[in-house]
Amino acid sequence: MLTTTTELTSADLDEIRQTALGAADPLGIAAGLAEAVDAGRLADPDDAGNALALAAEIAESRSKLDAALRYADRAVEAFGTRDDSASTNAKAVHARILFRVGRADEALAELEPLRPALTRHTDAAAYVTAALAAGGRHQLAEEWLTEAVQAALAERGSDPSSAEDAGLLFFLLQQRHRTRHQLGRSHDAHDNLADRLETRLANATTTGGGDELLFWPQAEFDRVIKEWPALAEVYGPTWDEHRARLERTLVGKGGTPLSGTADGLTRFAGDDDPAEAKARTGYARQLATQPAQITWPPERNGSCWCGSGLKYKKCCLPRARG
Repeated sequence: MLTTTTELTSADLDEIRQTALGAADPLGIAAGLAEAVDAGRLADPDDAGNALALAAEIAESRSKLDAALRYADRAVEAFGTRDDSASTNAKAVHARILFRVGRADEALAELEPLRPALTRHTDAAAYVTAALAAGGRHQLAEEWLTEAVQAALAERGSDPSSAEDAGLLFFLLQQRHRTRHQLGRSHDAHDNLADRLETRLANATTTGGGDELLFWPQAEFDRVIKEWPALAEVYGPTWDEHRARLERTLVGKGGTPLSGTADGLTRFAGDDDPAEAKARTGYARQLATQPAQITWPPERNGSCWCGSGLKYKKCCLPRARG
């Protein structure tokens, strides 16, 4: 349960999203988010929809579908007529839960207006596809994604892989490919384009393996190393070493730490091995398109970027000299 009486900022919500599922009482955190909305304890009242959608996802992950639906209902209501990435995601979560409670007609009615968002928001493909998959509508998902891919290609001309916003097209193609795999479809021209874009985008990522800016908060780091022990060589055998390696990379090359989760990596990898470099690089690129990443460097006397609660000068700053 969230017991703090201080206001929750957008950054707090981002941190909760990264850590809630690994917490001892995730359902208490979900209830606390709803209580913070009710009590007016959000630094930005416009975050109400985000907080309630997050509560819905947490409750859904624990199969508490009645609670999840209540939170999702409220999230959609809080967003009102907003038409942005966050509201799209919340509506897709709402539809996914409606499918899971047996209200398929309502779920489809919720999703149909979201189809244009597939070509506007990089994460819409994942949320809408997940909702349709929850209702067993894999073929419909393939149809929507194919239509979105064709529309995106029409906007990009003869060399789509060179477009600056090729990331959105890549995520559409990737979701489509995974859906087609579930349907037993054979490789087609769009799947070949997905392979080309993956190579192009991997090369465009900051030098190194492409995932060198991935940061795993401590609970997530422990899960990553437990589930994929070989990644200790990539990210370090301990969380202290992981932070030290990333701090040295940031000092040497700059950049923005990309806060990841074990569940997020698994979802992104789909049928691929999450420990493979290709999956990790793609996940890093997906995180890089999201708006609320970790600010680096912080002020010397400010809170450290790693989330330890210590001052930067007493925590990760000295690690760059190790």
